[in-house]
Amino acid sequence: MMESGAPICNICGEQVGLSAKGEVFVACHECTYPICQHCLDHEIKEGRRNACMRCGTPYTDDDTEVAEVQAEASGDQAPAASHVNTAKDSGIHARNVSSVSTVDSEYINDSGNPIWKHRVESWKEKKTKKKRAATKEKKEAEIPPEQQMEEKPESGEAAQPLSRVIPLPKSQLAPYRTVIIMRLIILALFFQYRVTHPVDSAFGLWLTSVICEIWFAFSWVLDQFPKWSPINRETYIDRLSARYEREGEPSELAAVDFFVSTVDPLKEPPLITANTVLSILAVDYPVDKVSCYVSDDGAAMLTFESLAETADFARKWVPFCKKFSIEPRAPEFYFSQKFDYLKDKVQPSFVKERRAMKRDYEEYKVRVNALVAKAQKTPDEGWIMADGTPWPGNNTRDHPGMIQVFLGNTGAHDIEGNELPRLVYVSREKRPGYQHHKKAGAENALVRVSAVLTNAPFILNLDCDHYVNNSKAIREAMCFLMDPQVGRDVCYVQFPQRFDGIDKSDRYANRNTVFFDVNMKGLDGIQGPVYVGTGCVFNRQALYGYGPSSLPSLLPKTSSSCSWCCCCGKKPTKEKDLSEVYRDAKREDLNAAIFNLREIDNYDEHERSLLISQMSFEKTFGLSSVFIESTLMENGGLPDSANPSTLIKEAIHVISCGYEEKTAWGKEIGWIYGSVTEDILTGFKMHCRGWRSIYCMPLRPAFKGSAPINLSDRLHQVLRWALGSVEIFLSRHCPLWYGFGGGRLKWLQRLAYINTIVYPFTSLPLVAYCILPAICLLTGKFIIPTLSNLASVLFLGLFLSIILTSVLELRWSGVSIEALWRNEQFWVIGGVSAHLFAVFQGFLKMLAGLDTNFTVTAKAADDTEFGELYILKWTTVLIPPTTILIVNLVGVVAGFSDALNSGYESWGPLFGKVFFAFWVILHLYPFLKGLMGRQNRTPTIVVLWSVLLASVFSLVWVKIDPFVSTNDASTVAQSCIAIDC
Repeated sequence: MMESGAPICNICGEQVGLSAKGEVFVACHECTYPICQHCLDHEIKEGRRNACMRCGTPYTDDDTEVAEVQAEASGDQAPAASHVNTAKDSGIHARNVSSVSTVDSEYINDSGNPIWKHRVESWKEKKTKKKRAATKEKKEAEIPPEQQMEEKPESGEAAQPLSRVIPLPKSQLAPYRTVIIMRLIILALFFQYRVTHPVDSAFGLWLTSVICEIWFAFSWVLDQFPKWSPINRETYIDRLSARYEREGEPSELAAVDFFVSTVDPLKEPPLITANTVLSILAVDYPVDKVSCYVSDDGAAMLTFESLAETADFARKWVPFCKKFSIEPRAPEFYFSQKFDYLKDKVQPSFVKERRAMKRDYEEYKVRVNALVAKAQKTPDEGWIMADGTPWPGNNTRDHPGMIQVFLGNTGAHDIEGNELPRLVYVSREKRPGYQHHKKAGAENALVRVSAVLTNAPFILNLDCDHYVNNSKAIREAMCFLMDPQVGRDVCYVQFPQRFDGIDKSDRYANRNTVFFDVNMKGLDGIQGPVYVGTGCVFNRQALYGYGPSSLPSLLPKTSSSCSWCCCCGKKPTKEKDLSEVYRDAKREDLNAAIFNLREIDNYDEHERSLLISQMSFEKTFGLSSVFIESTLMENGGLPDSANPSTLIKEAIHVISCGYEEKTAWGKEIGWIYGSVTEDILTGFKMHCRGWRSIYCMPLRPAFKGSAPINLSDRLHQVLRWALGSVEIFLSRHCPLWYGFGGGRLKWLQRLAYINTIVYPFTSLPLVAYCILPAICLLTGKFIIPTLSNLASVLFLGLFLSIILTSVLELRWSGVSIEALWRNEQFWVIGGVSAHLFAVFQGFLKMLAGLDTNFTVTAKAADDTEFGELYILKWTTVLIPPTTILIVNLVGVVAGFSDALNSGYESWGPLFGKVFFAFWVILHLYPFLKGLMGRQNRTPTIVVLWSVLLASVFSLVWVKIDPFVSTNDASTVAQSCIAIDC
């Protein structure tokens, strides 16, 4: 901020300085707009400007001379200070607040015209300095390393890269790729045989099976080839500290804004959210660089009060964690660990302080639980705050925006007198008739609030149930984002998701190990992993729609009046050559960045004034001058014109319900709307703009969360993900046709995104394929003709290539065989249930506007470890896989009965059909256990159905065929029971 007697030049950012008479230099007497003598001479010499950029008064020699002699005290005033009172009159929660900006007088002159030129020139000056620095670095790079060491001595550790890529050894990668190619060739030969050898006696079954197999092969290609170049990465946190945390100097690490989102505290326990917040406040990072924003989208006073209790407990917990290097720094999970907590602890006071801290935490839990118990029943008059005023969020669908700063600049310190990170409670405004866009809208509100209050260059978002398990996780991400060579075009660093509280067998593949340890590593070798919704550190500029600085400029310098740009919307009237048409196609394409921070220097004066105009920025970012100015600051931080006394009011303004109307929020910038899986869309847009992402897998998991443990909850989670993919498939952002014009999305990356949106449609052929074995057993027909020697070789080769691909993936990824098998099982379970419903629900929602909900009914659980695992919540999603199981069990029994009646010659064809049926039953076995069984026990339904069906068919055989004895029937029944068990 400006100091009295030392105004800041609005072009170079330095102090204006004194004139020859020893007084403050003033360039213009009309408005006393602060510009230093050097910048004024430079502007006049370059012929850019001969008049004041604020009031338009021409500069003259006389004016300059008089300015050097006379300096008025009014020139010391800050631009935004004179309009604080105007902001007070505008009203914080007014419905029309989006049309009034809290601080905007410095951008509008007396005639009402926008004044942004000083911003443009200031920006250009900064760009010029950066270009000079870049040129200098380039020249230094051309100098031999020995000479550089002599000219610029620097510690060897600080000069080394902060991370490195570890490609797979050729001994692992070469065989893996070879097997993939061989499998592709075998598939082609297999389909050539299948298509040219139809089964005339079962043509319908044969045709259905071939169509299903072709789709499975297509799905395999989409899934397999993005894993063509898997890589590992290694970070060097010690080098990061050596470079940016020199002893005796302030830390130069970049600031980080943490986002935690919650909605309903009765479904998302406040204690879980509080542990996430406490783990953030205690991270191993400079406290002045950490700000935690908690979004309460349900406007619940329970969340507000529990956060107040959490802020109070943090004063004890944070210094305890940092003093004894506690891991993890979420107290609930630290105290519940079953390990030797004295290991590596040498301070004599540790045991005593740990015991006292555990007692303090238990007292804190009691207070929070008391708040939860109190909140179970809402009073008729609504909630009342401690000061006796009604809680503003009593009506969760109609309430004003609320912001409360608990820690940080409020002067709160921990019990040892040290500063604490900032903790901010945010509840955006909700009004009837407005679209709020659920989690994506809440995240965008946090982006704007944080930009106004702290404006850290990087953002980390976490779900309320994902705590920081590794206190150095932020430093791991900074090894990529703050590396000058790596971080220039990185939009985000994604960490894998790890979970607590999952049963040892992980029967429903809750850990998603194959996806996080195989698929994501493969994507990291292309253009980067997809964004998975949590545990991700964003570059704020990427969220704003800017393109990476490493991209070449799309628009060359020109003297024409205005070429087409994405902001001004004007098109040139003159004819364009081929290069201009190609350039405009890139700019027209929806994947092009809203702005490229490097391209502004390549526009002429008129183009630049159109691009950086108040109108174009407000159409993109909304009506907030403070927020708009913050978007231009690549390295974060608050702008000089920001007035601390009005920041909270401006923050309230940017979370108003009408702020995003007629802007690019949710369309081109921020979290993208249009799907319940906004994470996929958001990352996809960034990759289309030319950004790349990084996958970071530290040895100690960075974050841990909770996962749905019972079958019904797990299937509904998968249903939601699949529904989001179907919504993207039916939207304009579908990877099949979106983002081709810019050519910035690599084709293997596009294949990966196509796979993320078409996989739910695999449910249709999968259901048909799982019913085929039963139909074959019941009808006596089969989908494959009598095998020749060539066909046997093809089937054997295909089978071996599938096994080899899996084995080699296990070899380079480190995934266990059990995890791979669980993933394969749940692929079938989810495919024939949740994915199937998602396809129909998605089409009903997108095409007919109907939103279908599925009723979930909970049953009692056993009061044992993983008791929730045995909860049965009956829902319609369970019907298809249950039907498939019953049909295949019936088919097996019918097949054996037919074989017994037909003689020994029928047992050969029966083998293939029964094998096919048992392939389906084995894949659905975890579903069977979740439906009726218990851990490590054979599901009762298997025995019951086998005995019942065997008994029924025994009676039928006795009645139909008198030559079949009762002993034969009972023998078959016993055989069926043995096979099923």
